Amino acid sequence: METNNYYGALQKPLNSGFNAQSTSGEIIKGIDLTGKIAIVTGGHTGIGLETTKTLSNAGATVIVAARDLAKAEKNLSGIANVEIESLDFMNPESIDAFALKFLSSKRPLHLLINNAGIMWVPLRRDHRGYESQLVTNYLGQFQLTLRLFPALKKANGARVLNVSSYGHQMAPFNFDDPNFIHRDYDTLQGYGQSKTACNLFALELDNRAKEFNIRAYSLHPGSVLGTDLGREEPIELFKQMGTHDQDGNLKPEVAALLKTIPQGTATTIWCATSPMLHNIGGVYCEDANVAELDLGNIEHRFDDPSTIRGVQPYSLDHDNAKRLWDLSERMTGITFGI
Repeated sequence: METNNYYGALQKPLNSGFNAQSTSGEIIKGIDLTGKIAIVTGGHTGIGLETTKTLSNAGATVIVAARDLAKAEKNLSGIANVEIESLDFMNPESIDAFALKFLSSKRPLHLLINNAGIMWVPLRRDHRGYESQLVTNYLGQFQLTLRLFPALKKANGARVLNVSSYGHQMAPFNFDDPNFIHRDYDTLQGYGQSKTACNLFALELDNRAKEFNIRAYSLHPGSVLGTDLGREEPIELFKQMGTHDQDGNLKPEVAALLKTIPQGTATTIWCATSPMLHNIGGVYCEDANVAELDLGNIEHRFDDPSTIRGVQPYSLDHDNAKRLWDLSERMTGITFGI
C-alpha cells in the first residue's frame, strides 16, 4: 500500500459525494469545529473570507492573517470567533513576528490554510531580490508553516492546506532561475511555477510531517467569479484565452460556467474537514475531491471552466519536491530537520 503521493501514487478521485457545484455550506454541514483553532492567510477577501465565515460558523476560532488591517476589520465585522493579525508575505520579518506571537499563546494549531496569493502581476521583487509571485504564493507559506510547526505538532491531528491553482500547469518550477535574473520576466511563468511549488511543498511536507500527525494538501478552488485576485491581470491575456470579448468584457456564456465564491471555497473546506482524508495526504484536490492525474488525457479549454482540471506529474515528482525543499531552506535561511 502506498504511503505517500510521490509521482501521484495516491492521486485518484474518491467517492466524496460532492462535485464542482457543491458549496462550502454543504461540505461543512454536520461538522462541529468547536475548540479547533485555524489560521487563514488572506482570510478577509474572496474565498479566504468565505473560508473564515464557514469555519467560524462551525465553531472554530479563526486567526485571519492580513496585510491590509483596515480592510480586514471592515470585511470581518460581525463574524464571531475571529482574531485579526498583521502579516505581509513580502516581508520575512513580518512572518516571523506573526508566528512568534501565535506560538507565545501556547495554543495548538489544528488548521493552517495558506490561502493568500497574487496573480499575473508585473515584475516586482522583495528586498532580497526574490520575485513577488514566488514570495507571496509560495516562499512565504513555506516560512510560515515551518515557523508554526510546534503549534501544528501540539494539535495532534493538524492539517496544512496550500491553496494552489490549475495555473500550476502553466509552468514547472525553474530551478535554474526561479527569480527571473537571467531570463525575461513572464508573469504566467512566474505564477505557474509558484503554484507548482505549492503542490511540491504539500507533497514533501506531508511525507515529512505525517509522523507528527500532520497532513498536508494542495488544492485548486476552480474558476471563481467575484474575487479580486485578478485586479492586476492584463486584459489581453484573457482575450487570448477566449474568456473575454474584444472590449475586455467577460463573455456571458463563460460567466455562467464559473463557480460562485461558496462553490470556490468548497474544496478548501473539504480538505480541511473530510474524514476521507484521515489517512491520505500530499494529494492535490479540486471539486471537493482528489484530482485526476493529467497524463495528456484531458482537453483543456479556458472558455469552458469544467475542463480546467487535473494535476501535472511534475508537481508531484519526488526529486523535484526534495530539491525544492532544500532550495527553500537556502532562500529563507531556515534549516528545519523534519
